[in-house]
Amino acid sequence: MGRKVTVATCALNQWALDFEGNLQRILKSIEIAKNRGARYRLGPELEICGYGCWDHYYESDTLLHSFQVLAALVESPVTQDIICDVGMPVMHRNVRYNCRVIFLNRKILLIRPKMALANEGNYRELRWFTPWSRSRHTEEYFLPRMIQDLTKQETVPFGDAVLVTWDTCIGSEICEELWTPHSPHIDMGLDGVEIITNASGSHQVLRKANTRVDLVTMVTSKNGGIYLLANQKGCDGDRLYYDGCAMIAMNGSVFAQGSQFSLDDVVMSGPGHAWGRVLCAETELLALPCKPGA
Repeated sequence: MGRKVTVATCALNQWALDFEGNLQRILKSIEIAKNRGARYRLGPELEICGYGCWDHYYESDTLLHSFQVLAALVESPVTQDIICDVGMPVMHRNVRYNCRVIFLNRKILLIRPKMALANEGNYRELRWFTPWSRSRHTEEYFLPRMIQDLTKQETVPFGDAVLVTWDTCIGSEICEELWTPHSPHIDMGLDGVEIITNASGSHQVLRKANTRVDLVTMVTSKNGGIYLLANQKGCDGDRLYYDGCAMIAMNGSVFAQGSQFSLDDVVMSGPGHAWGRVLCAETELLALPCKPGA
């Protein structure tokens, strides 16, 4: 019989290059999640530096300050005993990637790069980032010394992988990947992944939130399990307005949904406004390549 765990997703009012402010809002969301008993916290796409950095992504300082914020997060007592999933740019083999960094108790479990980039309409991600093209494959990523000193890890897995626990399996998508014809959640669901997360930077367009709800519920109606979606909210310095509306879907139905146009800096989502209880796992996590039988 499975155990119950509380998972948390959020919408944050992040600002481009406001590293200190973004750090404090991320910590606040993690603190709220922990106070409500959550064991997994998901945040929006590129939440550490802000999504709308534009050509500042080319600057080495943007990458440096992002790692400094990550170091502060890893070191903070607020992030202990909860799996934290945060977004930031990462340079691997001299190539910039839009990544998720997943860590627990001062150990980085996985750096997961985005595989399908948004490059139409208002989005120009291919200008700054490269899509990760090696599906179901990981490489060793050498951590900066400031992170090595904290985690006592020299390298961590970098690539397309899932987190395997004693009781379940957790997979990750990033924004645009949900909208593609062959989304990663298809293969992950067939491989037995039960909890899928999606960190988004989705701007407001009339009826777009309704489309997101349809996409998320369709994932869980076909495969069962749980799908968490986080989103940015407000204007981060770009021309766009991000509408929030974080949600949790389970077995084809929306289990919890945050407000769409809230004026709060941090909005957490789950049943009864805050949380979703799901069959999940506990304790030790392993990062494994996402492949049949994983």
